[in-house]
Amino acid sequence: VYAGTLALAASAACSQVPPLANAHPSPSSLASGVVEALARRDRTTLEALALNETEFRDHVWPRLPAARPERNLPFSYVWGELRQKSMQTLTGVMSREEGKRYDLIDVRFSAVTDYQTYRVHREATFRVRDASGVERDLRACGSMIEEGGAWKVFSYVIED
Repeated sequence: VYAGTLALAASAACSQVPPLANAHPSPSSLASGVVEALARRDRTTLEALALNETEFRDHVWPRLPAARPERNLPFSYVWGELRQKSMQTLTGVMSREEGKRYDLIDVRFSAVTDYQTYRVHREATFRVRDASGVERDLRACGSMIEEGGAWKVFSYVIED
């Protein structure tokens, strides 16, 4: 009985999905991380703040409508498209905003979609203040994912 219980426990532990890496405890903390990385011209950190392929596959994909068998969309296609568009948009955001220093005032979203185990907060807008005290809206990422109190950039794709 003990060996069977141990095997069952080991199997359950192996099937658990690890938590999101490089996650933040709040949207404002994550937005501050994005703003700081832009100021430092730190693309490596900006990429680490966003979902990676493993996280997208393990955390997001199983609940997405695109994953339903009748949709016939392979994971590799959906991830590839999202990743490509996200990295292209990040390149544009960096060329426009990198090196600029801002203080984050707040973060707003236009909508939230609940996927049972996680939520996607869409169209992130950061309210920032520059060194001269001027406030403005900054679109530095498209959406954020919230899962179990952990926040990451879902993608950098900005829909206008």
